[in-house]
Amino acid sequence: MLIFEILIFIQKMFLSFPKGAKSFLISFVVCAAICMGYYLNTLTKTDGHYIYLIDDAYIHLAIAKNFAFHKVWGITRYAFSSTSSSPMFTYLISRFISALGNNDQIPLYFNAVCFAGVIFFLNSWFTRFFSQVKTVVIVTLFTVLFAVLHLQVMSGMEHIFHVLLLIINIFCFCNPHHNPYRTLGFYGSLMLMGVVRFESMFYFAILSFLFALSGKWKQSVAVIMAGFIPVLIFCVWNYRQDGHFFPNSILVKGTKLSFDSGLFVQLKTMLVDNFLCNISFYKTGFLPIILVIVIIIKDMRNKKMKEILSGRFLLIALSLLMICHTLFADLKGVFRYEAYLLVGFSMLLIPELKGFFRDFRNQKLIALLVLGNVVLLVYKTGYAHLMLINGGKNIYEQQVQSARFLHTYYNTSKIIANDIGAISYYTDIHLLDIAGLGSKETIPFNENKRQFDETFKNFLIRYGYDNHYDLAIVYDEWLQGHIPENWKKAAVIKISHKITAARAEVSVYSIDPHRFSLLQERIRQFPWNKNVQVLLMDENVRKIK
Repeated sequence: MLIFEILIFIQKMFLSFPKGAKSFLISFVVCAAICMGYYLNTLTKTDGHYIYLIDDAYIHLAIAKNFAFHKVWGITRYAFSSTSSSPMFTYLISRFISALGNNDQIPLYFNAVCFAGVIFFLNSWFTRFFSQVKTVVIVTLFTVLFAVLHLQVMSGMEHIFHVLLLIINIFCFCNPHHNPYRTLGFYGSLMLMGVVRFESMFYFAILSFLFALSGKWKQSVAVIMAGFIPVLIFCVWNYRQDGHFFPNSILVKGTKLSFDSGLFVQLKTMLVDNFLCNISFYKTGFLPIILVIVIIIKDMRNKKMKEILSGRFLLIALSLLMICHTLFADLKGVFRYEAYLLVGFSMLLIPELKGFFRDFRNQKLIALLVLGNVVLLVYKTGYAHLMLINGGKNIYEQQVQSARFLHTYYNTSKIIANDIGAISYYTDIHLLDIAGLGSKETIPFNENKRQFDETFKNFLIRYGYDNHYDLAIVYDEWLQGHIPENWKKAAVIKISHKITAARAEVSVYSIDPHRFSLLQERIRQFPWNKNVQVLLMDENVRKIK
């Protein structure tokens, strides 16, 4: 009886809420329930402790820990390394660690707060255009699922923070009335976006260009200054530390043009590999851009170009941004790098399509494009589901178990590795990262998607010997057959049902030949997780532990 009365009270209270509050509450509860479900599922597979589904989350944590406790901006406590691609996110995590202690769940809590802000602003945005609570909830949830924002929350990365900043930026830009707080929100969000994700620099440049085309020179200059000054400050500081303007991840993963004999190869990589033949582009940006083109073509029947530029300003900006992002940056199967773009397109296109749903039979092309985006939503939600149910399990069984092993026997030793997040965060190792993210010494061998060769193998032999490295934990495939001859394989650590791990098998090599037997004995004695298969190598014969 008491429960029934409580439910009646909640119902009356809910009915008394304003329209916007009702739609926000429903959207928030649904999204929170989705995230909580995946959170609890992960706990059942990772011995009761939440593990992020991407090892990169631990890169932020490692740098944040070292900066908080040792005042070193680096993947290890011993030297500067510009490994984080999101300096503002990493810095905020370091401040939370300083205040609250070294807790690897802090990024998850921070993302949860950002996610609440995302839902709040999306709800407020769509309430402007739709009068029914049901419709606002549907389009808000569509946007969340279309950009798989629940996946971004649970990944422990900076992308949900980046999404929130873009939403605030669009929300403030489209304010129909002049408001100094909205102006502050617009330029303030620009100032943060660049140091949260460096791809935002394309956004600043495009906005400034479009403002200049519109004859709004003050806004054009203001956007450039607000966006690029914080980035420039960081880049100058970064250059003074290690001789590079940008973080290592941008140097290694980004596409750059060097006007030398390799120019045509670089252009082919950009236009063909990154753009025309990039399947990820067709999964994310292609259909929204086509929708924008259809809308602009319809406008051209009775509007001048200046009116179209003014009325479709942000749609044009986001379309150009999507193209620049694809050409010069990166698109991933996790949909994390482009999440901000998908949210921006949803915010701007859904209100534009409001009239379409009343007369969709006479707009077959738009109907087909809308259907295509719905299909993509289903696909991305399903793909995200696979990652969320087993991604944390993968990282726990591979990266975290490797970190536990190193912490037990090699906590301050010199290690060569490729997936460097968890092993750096949970230990105090000295590190050489073959991928170049954590070590500037290997950047030349990774820049512009360069393939490993004999030169790199010789470097590893020489560098490992001269600096007395103990062991290597690497994916054999990443070395592309160029494994140093003086490395002796001690074991292979194998997981099943690979989802988010780069490879199912990671190899452990002894670099010091005199310690090979000791390394194998320690591998044999270590209490590995029950789901991890350890294959010891003995005279080229595998023994299953």
